[in-house]
Amino acid sequence: MLSAVKLAREIEAGGTSVEAIYETCAAAIAEREETISAFTHLALDEARKTAENSHGPLFGLPLGVKDNLDTADMPAAYGSPIYEGHTPAADAAVVALARRLGAGIIGKTVTTEFAFFEPGPTRNPWNPLHTPGGSSSGSAAGIAAGFFPLSLGTQTGGSVVRPAAFCGIAGFKPTYGRLPREGLKVFSWSLDTIGVFGKGVEDAAFGAATLTGRNWRVDGTSPGAPHIAVVHTHLWKEASGEMRQAVETAARLAEKAGAKVSTVDLPGIFSDAFAAHQVIQDHEAALALGFEFDRHAASLSQVLRETLAAGREILPEDYDSAQETAREARRSLGDLFGEFDVILTPSAPGAAPNGLGSTGSSIFNRIWTLMGVPCINVPGLMSANALPLGVQLVGAYGQDRKTLLAAHWLEGLLKKHG
Repeated sequence: MLSAVKLAREIEAGGTSVEAIYETCAAAIAEREETISAFTHLALDEARKTAENSHGPLFGLPLGVKDNLDTADMPAAYGSPIYEGHTPAADAAVVALARRLGAGIIGKTVTTEFAFFEPGPTRNPWNPLHTPGGSSSGSAAGIAAGFFPLSLGTQTGGSVVRPAAFCGIAGFKPTYGRLPREGLKVFSWSLDTIGVFGKGVEDAAFGAATLTGRNWRVDGTSPGAPHIAVVHTHLWKEASGEMRQAVETAARLAEKAGAKVSTVDLPGIFSDAFAAHQVIQDHEAALALGFEFDRHAASLSQVLRETLAAGREILPEDYDSAQETAREARRSLGDLFGEFDVILTPSAPGAAPNGLGSTGSSIFNRIWTLMGVPCINVPGLMSANALPLGVQLVGAYGQDRKTLLAAHWLEGLLKKHG
């Protein structure tokens, strides 16, 4: 894997060149892309030429872009045959921003169909018989395979944190709206959030900090031990024994290193909010993909057709009620965060499942996406069958830097342990 922070420092110090970095990426892609299938479109030469003339704070580093984000010079199929060969007229706002800051857009990465459930061809670099997760499949797998040091993904349920967990990397979903969503193929406008992948926490933080212009970088820092709340949620029994052990191991290591660790039970409103997530998502998806459902239903997967049909049956008053439940839960969560710094909880039910027919479950991510709060997968632990086990840290709304600092601190402990 390639560290964005390390590469940026080496470029700045003259220890490496942009050309050398692209040669490294090209070699990894040539060796493994046929197996991994991270890309829908590869633009290695174009990115290299752009990067060689870059003077921005991203230093010409290769950036993978999920294929539900528009690109003016590359196809954007959104994971659907409906849009095969479609090239947008303009870049998504975040893509234009990344170019302006000096990134080289190395290619478009595989997304599930409209960033929902139907998997693409991407395989897990740790074991190609296992899913890389989704919907940001290619963006996560490409980092783990060494194809690029930074990538963009999106999360509506768990599409940044879960694939990061399955691929053993850092995946950061910032506070809702911190990265612009214009030019994103919308699935649910209340939930869709753009996130950043990197080898480790400092790399994802570097990418997100540079793109947002905020003081989120954590490399070179020595953060103090945070107050961590271990939260099982009402779904704890859905976690595998290994995942439960991973959370308990992370908590034990944190406490031993000086963190205050508490176990917190969420109020009942959060189980209601978990159900509200689906109501909000499905109602909005049925509207957002109305054209596709009306004109191209036969080209949609069965699971998406059924979801959109069900979404059209949701009454406006039920949608409004779900939104009010979400607002009430957000207020409750804000009050809880007065007692601790971050929440520790599973990133996924377990390690990446065997097979490519599913990208795994987002049940441990949805509530936090609905809350609009920053979330990050912290890598470092492994399962008995040599697959990554990720744990998730969740921060308070707007407290992205504090969340990243706590994740950077915890990642150091997990790496030493692992």
